[in-house]
Amino acid sequence: MSLDDLKVRVQAALDKVRPALQQDGGDVQLVNVTEGGDVSVKLQGHCYGCPFSQMTVKNLVERVLRQEVPEVKQVINLQ
Repeated sequence: MSLDDLKVRVQAALDKVRPALQQDGGDVQLVNVTEGGDVSVKLQGHCYGCPFSQMTVKNLVERVLRQEVPEVKQVINLQ
């Protein structure tokens, strides 16, 4: 699988997470995907800087991405 294909699959998985974040006035932006399965994201809106943002990334974003795209090893929240 190419890196471009992986990015497309990660973006599709993020699209499944996005409505939950948007309900709270936030969003998520894909920053980077590495061949090793590291995904960098940046929370936006009300989610950016929220004290619970790291929990949101690990318990929601990373969980869904790893279910949808097994190649994902970890999700890194860039502040």
